[in-house]
Amino acid sequence: MSTLQDFRIDGIAGGGNVIPSLDGKVVLAVNVASRCGLTPQYAGLEKLYRELSDQDFVVVGFPCNQFGGQEPGDEPEIVGFCQANYAVSFPLTKKIEVNGPGRHPIYAWLTGDQDGFPGDIEWNFEKFLIDREGRIYRRYPPATKPDDKGLLADIAELL
Repeated sequence: MSTLQDFRIDGIAGGGNVIPSLDGKVVLAVNVASRCGLTPQYAGLEKLYRELSDQDFVVVGFPCNQFGGQEPGDEPEIVGFCQANYAVSFPLTKKIEVNGPGRHPIYAWLTGDQDGFPGDIEWNFEKFLIDREGRIYRRYPPATKPDDKGLLADIAELL
């Protein structure tokens, strides 16, 4: 069985591997995009992060351009967009692929048969809740808003 801590992925603005900073925290992993109808979820994700970060909760955004070309920018453009439009302060990773042969190993784990919730990512803003031990707890479809009662109840249970 794998845990989140078994993987490596660099932050979007440098600084190396973001995974060690997630150790012992409840993590909401989200594949994000800047030009999607669901992009306004950034505001709710940031609010959730700010409200719960003192309880060792963190949102991590994984920019991806695999769905309708809705994350076409380079990494500095993505950071600029997120900060200017949504004041995003939660960690963002380097741009990755979440499906197909170029799928990042973290997403192979999240969507795999052994440890994860099997099946390809269907669209931007699909979410995975990961417990303090780095195990996948639950998967949520893209339309699940950050203030969804079920999601909030699951986060509260893990905190």
